[in-house]
Amino acid sequence: MSESLRTVDIIAAKRDSKPLSNAQISTFIKGYADGSIPDYQAAAWCMATFLNGMSPEETGYLTRAMIDSGEVIDLSGVKGPFVDKHSTGGVGDKISLILAPVAAACGVRVPMMSGRALGHTGGTLDKLDSIPGYTTALTPAKFRDGVGGVGFAMTGQSEKVVPADRKMYALRDVIATVESIPLITASILSKKFAEGSDALVMDVKCGKGAFMKTPADARALAESLVRTGESLDRRVIAVLTDMSEPLGRMVGNFLEVEESIACLRGEGPPDVMEVTYRLTAWMLIAAGISKDVNEAEERCRKAVADGSAMEKFRSNVEYQGGILGDLDAMYAKARAKFSREIKAESAGFVSEIDAFAVGMAGVALGVGRDTAADPVEALAGIELLKKTGESVVTGDILMRVWAEDEAKLEAGVQRLDGSVSVGCNAPAERGSLILEEIAPE
Repeated sequence: MSESLRTVDIIAAKRDSKPLSNAQISTFIKGYADGSIPDYQAAAWCMATFLNGMSPEETGYLTRAMIDSGEVIDLSGVKGPFVDKHSTGGVGDKISLILAPVAAACGVRVPMMSGRALGHTGGTLDKLDSIPGYTTALTPAKFRDGVGGVGFAMTGQSEKVVPADRKMYALRDVIATVESIPLITASILSKKFAEGSDALVMDVKCGKGAFMKTPADARALAESLVRTGESLDRRVIAVLTDMSEPLGRMVGNFLEVEESIACLRGEGPPDVMEVTYRLTAWMLIAAGISKDVNEAEERCRKAVADGSAMEKFRSNVEYQGGILGDLDAMYAKARAKFSREIKAESAGFVSEIDAFAVGMAGVALGVGRDTAADPVEALAGIELLKKTGESVVTGDILMRVWAEDEAKLEAGVQRLDGSVSVGCNAPAERGSLILEEIAPE
C-alpha cells in the first residue's frame, strides 16, 4: 500500500511516531509554504514532531524541503570555498563581526546571512546597523559581489529565501515548540545552505546566557546538526562553547562594534579571541586551507597581527555603504544620553556574572527585543569593568550602563540587581570556553 500524502494522514503518522518519507515531508512543507495547509494543521504537526522527534533521515528531508521552498542564492562565478558560521545565540556575542574578516583574510569566502536580536540574545544585523550608513539589506547580486570582491558579505534573510522556515518559525514561537531539536536543526541549516555555503561551522552555546542550558542539550543539538549536514552532503562542524557569562566586556549594538574593532586591532579580550580563533580555525579546515586546528589558529592570529583582517573589515563597511570617517569619529566616544554606574558594595573577588540577567537588562535598555517588531537603540548597552576572577574593593565600578531615556535606564539597572556575585575567596580559574568539538568522520 502506497504512503498517504493527505495532510491529516501525515500529521497522524508523526503523532503515532511513524517515520515520514521524503515525499510526505516535502508535500507538507510545500503546502504550508503556499498556504494550502493552514496554521492549525501545521501547529499540530509541529507539536507531534516536538513530542516524538525525527530520525536523522527525516530531519534531512525537512531541511531539504525548507531549502526548496524558496530561492537559493547563486554564487556561481565566484571562486570558493564558501564557509559560514552560525551561533545559537548568546550575550555579548560579537564573534561574527570579527570572525568573518579574519576568515576572509585567510582566503575563505564567507556568505553570511544573519539575524536580529530576540529575547536576551543579541543580533548581528542590529550591531551592523549601528554603523553609520551601513546597509544589511543586500540584493542577491550585491551579496554575491561582496563575497567575491571583499571576501565576505553580511545580509538579512530575504523574503524569497526559505519562506517556509520564516512562516514555521513564527508559528513555533507561539505554540511552545521552539526547543524541538529537529525543527531547530532544519531551521538553521536550511537558511545557511540556501545562502550558498558549502560548509558550516556551528557555535552551539550552553549555559545561563544560552538557549541550551546544559552541555547534554547542547551536545544533542550539535550532533543533530552534524548528522543532518552529512545527509545533505554538506560538512557541518559543531563547537560547544560556554555562555555562562557574557562574552567580552561590552553588551550593546555599537558597543560591540567597538569591541570587535579592538579585537581586530589585536586588543581584544581573551575570551572573545579564544572563541573567535577556534571557530575560524575550523572554517579554514572545512575550506581545505588548513589541516589542523593549531596551524589554522596561527594563520588567524597572523591575519590580526599584520592588519589584513582589519583591512577586510573596513573594506566590507565601505562596500555595504558604511561611512568610515563617521565610524572612526564615534569610536570610544558615542554613547547613549543617560548613564549609571553600578558599584561593588563589598570587597573580594567577582565569582559570577549572570549572562541571562545581563541579556535581559539589555532588552530593558533597548539593546534587544521582546518581540520581533520592537525597535532597538544603537548606543544603549552595558560595559563590564570587572569579570569573573578579578578582585574588587568597595566602591569599585562593576558596570557602566547606558540608555536613551531615564525610564529604560532605570529598568535596565533594576534587571542588573544581583547579576554580579562578589565572594571573599578567589574562584577557581575559569577553564577554556571550548567545551567540545564534533566533526563528521
